[in-house]
Amino acid sequence: MNAGGLSAEQWSRIEPFVPGGRKGRRGPRSNNRRFVDALIWMARSGGRWRDLPEHYGDYQTVKRRYYRWIEMGVLDGLFEALAQEADLEWVSVDSTSIRAQLQAAGARQKKGGADAQGLGRSRGGLGTKIHAAVDALGLPVRFVFAPGHRGDVIYGKQLLHGLNPGHVIADRAYDAEHFHDTILDAGAIPVIPPRPERRRPHACDWRLYKERNLIERFFAKLKQFRRVATRYDKLLANFRGFVIIAAITMWLK
Repeated sequence: MNAGGLSAEQWSRIEPFVPGGRKGRRGPRSNNRRFVDALIWMARSGGRWRDLPEHYGDYQTVKRRYYRWIEMGVLDGLFEALAQEADLEWVSVDSTSIRAQLQAAGARQKKGGADAQGLGRSRGGLGTKIHAAVDALGLPVRFVFAPGHRGDVIYGKQLLHGLNPGHVIADRAYDAEHFHDTILDAGAIPVIPPRPERRRPHACDWRLYKERNLIERFFAKLKQFRRVATRYDKLLANFRGFVIIAAITMWLK
């Protein structure tokens, strides 16, 4: 991926899943490639919509279309199409906390209020947790978003739903009987260090556990996208959209 946006090869991988832009009597109704490049610029730069460079088009038009794509599930469709190529020999799960700025608070009740914001107060203040699962190559395959004060293991089942990995790697925060059972029911082998207080600790493949560094490296890459590293969006759906955009760019590299 070059500084100007997607290459022709990268665009060809996702073009079949992008709506609109088909030719009409007066030519293409919209420039989808330029629009996707604009979203990637926003995710990387962390800038305001009004700071969008003019060559990407009118920022208000881009902003409205971004919200429309979120409602239509277009970004999710692109991400899921790319994630079909995942190497599920093993899957690593973990979470990372994202600090929310003042601008992210105070969504109007008619837009869902607190439920639509996905914010929770922890030691670092208001924030959101991104729970993720990555494949054996460190590429994202599943996300779950939750308020910042919620624990990790309660979202483990959602992260694995529909996946068929050979092994599931996680840290001690996921050492719970119900999550072990979820992994075994999925036909996978848990690779989770036991908590020190366990009377009957589960076995752990320490050699394979070293691969957990993949998800830590994934989160480091994810936070290179400034619109993701710091949350400014009031609604969780809008913040989530930029996380999905970041994930799509990782798959296209």
